Order: sequence, then structure tokens, then C-alpha cells
Amino acid sequence: MYQYDQYDQRIVQERVAQFRDQVRRRLSDELTEEEFLPLRLQNGLYMQRHAYMLRVAIPYGLLASKQMRMLAHIARTYDRDYGHFSTRQNIQYNWMDLERVPDVLDDLASVEMHGIQTSGNCVRNITTDQFAGVAPDETVDPRVLAELLRQWSTFQPEFAFLPRKFKIAISSSADDRAVVQMHDIGIYAYKNAAGETRLRILAGGGLGRTPILGTIIKEDLPWQHMLTYVESAIRVYNRYGRRDNKYKARIKILVKAIGAEKFAAEVEEEWKFSKDGPGTLTQAEFDRVAQYFQPPAYEKLPDTDASFEKHLLENKAFARWVNRNVHAHKVPGYASVTLSTKPGPVSPPGDATSAQMDTVADFADRYGYGELRVAHEQNLVLPDVKKRDLFALWEDAKKAGLATANIGLLTDIIACPGGDFCSLANAKSIPIALAIQERFDNLDYVYDLGDISLNISGCINACGHHHVGNIGVLGVDKDGAEWYQVTIGGAQGNDTALGKVIGPSFSAHEMPDVVSRIIETFVANRVGDERFIETVGRIGIAPFKERVYADKQREERAEA
Repeated sequence: MYQYDQYDQRIVQERVAQFRDQVRRRLSDELTEEEFLPLRLQNGLYMQRHAYMLRVAIPYGLLASKQMRMLAHIARTYDRDYGHFSTRQNIQYNWMDLERVPDVLDDLASVEMHGIQTSGNCVRNITTDQFAGVAPDETVDPRVLAELLRQWSTFQPEFAFLPRKFKIAISSSADDRAVVQMHDIGIYAYKNAAGETRLRILAGGGLGRTPILGTIIKEDLPWQHMLTYVESAIRVYNRYGRRDNKYKARIKILVKAIGAEKFAAEVEEEWKFSKDGPGTLTQAEFDRVAQYFQPPAYEKLPDTDASFEKHLLENKAFARWVNRNVHAHKVPGYASVTLSTKPGPVSPPGDATSAQMDTVADFADRYGYGELRVAHEQNLVLPDVKKRDLFALWEDAKKAGLATANIGLLTDIIACPGGDFCSLANAKSIPIALAIQERFDNLDYVYDLGDISLNISGCINACGHHHVGNIGVLGVDKDGAEWYQVTIGGAQGNDTALGKVIGPSFSAHEMPDVVSRIIETFVANRVGDERFIETVGRIGIAPFKERVYADKQREERAEA
């Protein structure tokens, strides 16, 4: 993984010192809150419902074990002993004391971390596939390109005050796990027939108030032009994006307003001025960054391991965990492992205690090569585990509450912090997630249902990505009360799709019953081992809507 040089470290340390002085001036009232707001946002510090929230950048979701231990230290020392991993592959702390934030940033800087550009109208954290570099279905390692994008976008003065926040994702696997279609700019890297790395560029994706999937604006772009082309696209957005209405300020609104073809033409025109300029990437520059992503010293192992196969045959619970949480690896004898942060109603989705973070860091050292990942789905990943060690890891993970075998299942819920913390939220997310997880606490039943994604957002900003959940839940305000709108048919990956609203919203106490009726409708109409999204695609949302609202009306009549 990338390591700071002396210039990186100096820049981050100088930012910490600068912010320490800004905090001092705010606490002494030399700065008003209005003056302080843009300064704290530049460092990822938000004012939430109860306290300040600090968002820490985890570039493309990649962490060293020492960095995870520092995140644990911060949770234990400065917060309430936990952190929340987000869909942007970052971590958030919800209970920050302002006067101590400079110390937090100083501690982060000691392990090459910061909160810079995790907020504000700038280019945010670059995201990618959590299995980047080890996935057998990828054609290009996207981490090098992601790091080049990160270095280019950090402190990029031209794009420090864009019309609105800007998110970039890059993927290169046969199965898109970075959801490139729902980003402001999505990049798909691949090899052409000649074995050359090429890029497909999409623009105008995004969720929130107006969910739109990105459109391809450039095919077959040589990787050397990645920065100049992306720069040209953002420059066009910066020039024409709306600044009079924040709800219409994202690039998706611009692309939709003028059309993808016109937007692409504007980018091509802008690109003429930089296409072969200093921003063009060279092989030497690529190699400079690529040296930090060399594979570890893998052992030469057989693809199968006798003890592993024996445990699979003899232990049903272990076999189920392997089926859901263990993933193929490009190197024989190795696997990647997802550690679930969704143990059920005992803990909110995405949360991890300081003890769990320390434990995962220990796992990374003991069972891998000191590296781990944060997944878009808010889980944690060990990328390089020997198959012979999987059973021992599983037993250790069980003790830490990180071995729930539910990856990709109904209880692997994505959820934002919602109204419990966020001042923007219309409704709470966490209690709804926990109530649904409690309703579906029979792992055998959930396992038999197969792949189902359920995403919850506490407001229209869609931090829980409810639009692309097979089942989506959106918190809405209804006469000052918390209600929940349900969508069905969303999906992420190669066939990313936006869910459709099934009808009027529901109260909080109704939500477990609503999900139960949706699942019962799926089971009644399922053919063979059909996945939920396949059944929805075949029969449409009408049967689900009819069942949910028919039962609701019967209950209302009974109560009357």
C-alpha cells in the first residue's frame, strides 16, 4: 500500500498545526461558528445532532494493521469506544469533543492518515473494489490508478470549491463491486485485444434526491490520459454546474439537463487543451506508484488443503461461513475473507468496537500480510488468508463477534447512522435495521433465501444507498413523525438498477412486518433457487405491493 514520503508527511502535519490554531481561535470566540464551519469541513469535522462527527479518510478502503490499531485507539481514547464504517469505505466517529480533535488528527498523522477532503464541495475519497489486487476476475489492479487519482485530487486548488461534492469510483473486475454507475465519475479499467489497459468513463451518476445512473461518455481511453480526461470532465462541471440550488448542483443534474452526448462533447473540447500536456501519465509515474502495491511474498501452496476440506465436510456452520464469507483469490491456496459487522440486533450495521478493531488488526498480522480492507457494504476484509488457516480464523472471529455467515444475505443490512446521530436525517435508521435483523434471526431461514440486499437511509441524501438495495428503505418526515418509504428492485453491480417505490410510507413499528410480507411473497413466487432480484424481474413489484398493503388494510380495519 502507498506510503507517505517526507512531503506528504510534512503537508499533513502542517494541516494539523493549522487546524489546532483554528480550533483554539474558535474556542476563544476569535472565530464565529459561521467562520469556523468551512475550516472544520476541510478536515472532515461535522456538527451532528449531539456532538461533532469526524470522518477519517481510508483511501480506496485499504488499511495497514497499524492504522487499524490507531483507529481503535481513537475510538477508545476520544470517542465512546466504537467507530462506524461507511459505504464510502471511510470511518466515522460520532462523539468528538472539539478541543480534542487536533490531538486526534495528530495521532492519525503518525500513521499516515487524515480527514482531509472527507467533506466539502471537493473530490472525496476515491473508492474501488474491496478485493482489488487479489480478485481472480479482475483484468487490471485498480489500486494504482486509484492512488494516482488520490494524489492528483488531494489539495487540487482548482477543484477545492466545486458546485457540490464529487465522488469517483474505479473498478476492473468482471463483477463490478465498486458500483461505478452510481458515482459522479465512474471508471472501468480493462484490457483490450492487444493487452493494453483501457478505460471506460461514465459521468452523471448519483443517488440522493434525484437518483440517476451514470452514462458512458468515453470508451477505449488509454490509461495515460486518465487524469487529463477526468480533469476536463470536472472542469466542465465546475464551469456549468449550478451553484444557486444545492439540490440541483451535482454533476448528474448537468448531464441530464444538457444530455450525455452534449456533455461528452464539451469534455472533448476541453480535453484538447490538456490531452498531451504535463498531466499525461507516464510509465515511470505509474511504476513509481505501483511499487507500493507489489504482491506480498505468497507461499507456493496447493489450491486445496486437506485439513480445510475435512473441516468443510464435518462442520456445517463452518461450511456455511465459507460459502458466504470466503471469496476466491488469484493465488492458489489463498482466499479472501469478509468479517461481518452485522451480528444482528446486538450492534448497528457498520459499527465496530475498539476491541474488534484491534482484533481485526491482529488477524491481519496473524493470518495475512498486515493488510485489510473496508468494503462498500460496511464490512471488513482480510485479503490474503491461507486456506489451511480458515478454520482457525473462523473460530477466532466467532469469539470477536465477527463471524456471522450472512454476507450478501437479508441481514447483511447497509444502513447510515440516521436520526440517532445525523442532523440531516428525517428518521432513524439503526432501530429499523435492528428490528429487521431481530425478526430474521433464524440464520438457516435467511441462508435458504439466498442473495438479498436491504439498504436503509435516514433521509433523501441516501447515504445508505437505499435506491440500489433489492429492498430499499427511506426515512421520511410526515407531519413531524418518522415514516418509511419502501422500494423494491434496486441492484448494484454490473446490472445496477434503481428500485421502485411500492406505495405510501409505513410507520416504524410496521417495518418488520412489511419486510416479512415482502419475503413471504418472494418465497411464494420463487422458482427453484431463483434470487430475489430475479423473481422481482420476472413477476414485477405488483404482487409484493398487493400483499403488503392488503395485510396493512386488514390490520387497520381490525384496529378500527
